[in-house]
Amino acid sequence: MIRVGVDTGGTFTDFVVEDGRRLTRFKLPSTPDDPSQAVLEGVARALGARAGTVLHGTTVATNALLTRRGGKVALLATAGFEDVLEIGRQARPELYALEPRVPEPLVPARRRLGLAERVGPRGEVLRPLAAGSLRAAVRRLLRMRPDSVALTLLHAYANPAHERRAAAALRRAGLRVSASHELAPEFREFERTATTVANAFVQPVLEIYLTRLAGRLGRRTLWVMASSGGLMRPERAAREPVRTLLSGPAGGVAAALRLGRALGRRRLITFDMGGTSTDVALLDGEPEPSLERSLAGLPLRVPMLDIHTVGAGGGSYVRADATGALRVGPESAAADPGPAAWGRGSEPTLTDAHLVLGTLWPECLLGPPADLELSEAAFGRLARRLGVSAERAARGALDVGDAVMERALRRISVERGYDPRDFTLVSFGGAGGLHAARLAQRLGVRRVLAPLDAAAFSAWGLLVAAPRAEHSAPVLRGLEELSPADLARRYAALERPVRAALRQERAAAGVRLVRRADLRYAGQSFELSVPYSAHLARAFHAAHRRAYGVSDPGRPIEVISLRVRAEARAPRALFPGFEQQPFLSRFRRGTRYFGRPVAVVPAGELAPREVLRGPAFVTCYASTLLVPPGWRARRAAAGAVELEAPAARGRARAPRARAGRRR
Repeated sequence: MIRVGVDTGGTFTDFVVEDGRRLTRFKLPSTPDDPSQAVLEGVARALGARAGTVLHGTTVATNALLTRRGGKVALLATAGFEDVLEIGRQARPELYALEPRVPEPLVPARRRLGLAERVGPRGEVLRPLAAGSLRAAVRRLLRMRPDSVALTLLHAYANPAHERRAAAALRRAGLRVSASHELAPEFREFERTATTVANAFVQPVLEIYLTRLAGRLGRRTLWVMASSGGLMRPERAAREPVRTLLSGPAGGVAAALRLGRALGRRRLITFDMGGTSTDVALLDGEPEPSLERSLAGLPLRVPMLDIHTVGAGGGSYVRADATGALRVGPESAAADPGPAAWGRGSEPTLTDAHLVLGTLWPECLLGPPADLELSEAAFGRLARRLGVSAERAARGALDVGDAVMERALRRISVERGYDPRDFTLVSFGGAGGLHAARLAQRLGVRRVLAPLDAAAFSAWGLLVAAPRAEHSAPVLRGLEELSPADLARRYAALERPVRAALRQERAAAGVRLVRRADLRYAGQSFELSVPYSAHLARAFHAAHRRAYGVSDPGRPIEVISLRVRAEARAPRALFPGFEQQPFLSRFRRGTRYFGRPVAVVPAGELAPREVLRGPAFVTCYASTLLVPPGWRARRAAAGAVELEAPAARGRARAPRARAGRRR
């Protein structure tokens, strides 16, 4: 069975095709107005009239939430709690702003309704659900004609009986419903409400998209990447689209994890620089989805890989603000109009900066023919405003872009107690190779891995991902109150639905179960998730010490929630081979960036034991890897090129090396 990994980005849609023996890949310009157009065009090119499996990383739900172009949502909550969504936590996103900008709630007050009922935090019914109140709410909602309804009754995580009755009534009336006990059976009313509302907001958009896409794919099987790093069927993704908000970036993390395993590297920092944004993540062994992420100002309580995104990519606009300081992003030229070199726009981008400096050549760019003179003209206009040369403005743009991305890398490493020098940087995305070594130098990272298919690495990650399902249940009791038998019984109850979910998605073979527990010291406001073991208290103390630098073994521990994740067996990984890659080789004979001609070597020409000394460039499909002065590049296993900083060479016997080669 042929499998096609499809990753939709802001500039290009990437395709990696596996037929059981080899990999092929290609890129097509994205079609933002209808992302399915590029997907279907690429699938037709990959499969023709044949059957196959399509594994899709999509940004449809993400874009709908970020641009607030979702459905018309109504909220049905416990009477008296209709405004939880707007009240929130009273947190100040900008601590020192005199006039803080708070995003408008996704549901206006006129579409927030109350239901006469009340359940307590232990699940006790304090006020039975009033049938008349439910009928009146249904009538009002039908008059509103919303696209979807978010249903969040108080403490439904502890006892969902009222919410189930209300959801059944709404669905009988023909309304599309997102119920909190199905999506996020977690305590904390604001977070649970925000998650449910976000799901209801993007559900109409993603449901229409996936239904149309699945219908036009015909007899091909479709899977969708979830934010947790696992695959799910489109039917579930359409019901629970909030689980796909990091769908695309999750594919890159899955790919980096598989590459790291093949090379024996457990500690990785992923650096995915595409056309519109850069996504970074830290992997210390198996990645664990975070308990809560914030996106578009909303806290989301669904499993998501801990990926941090900044608006700096190859297509990010370079502008001068009112003070004359350079700014890079977050706005992007994306696929349309694209960089100034394409001739469809006049504003300079980071891609144009590389063209001006000679670290990228017009022949390297996919898409419309690129014109270096247009890039130089765009930076010339910016340079005149700044009173500098075009080359200096371009260098400044790269420095500013690097600073933005460096902050992102420090946020997921240094700010969380990790020393980046202990990690390997995995660089991918079409633009990542030109910045990876520069950023590694800033962070003290000594090794960089660049996969041969860096420009389509996230799409390859979809091919090595496996179906996954998660479930959780609140506990809210002291650890000393729970016996091992009690915990075992609770976990067994959680395992049944996740096994059933994988059976429903026809992926029950070779299921692996992972148990975790959310714990905190008594009196704390937030919890840490640790793997379940017979020594749960000891594991929590160690996790707390690692996260905060202190622990208190004499303090009581509370169990907040228990979690179970079921994963099907991952497919065999097929890595790209050096000799199988049709690398581009039509490049110029030097670069002004280093002031002298340097080596430009297609990755396919690197011999197994050969070392390429910088300054040099290694060219791959739709990407270029910069080897700075003093660094060395060599082939690694599993279809990757490894860069090594000067300080990491040691006294080991080095293979034969070459330098100064020119093409």
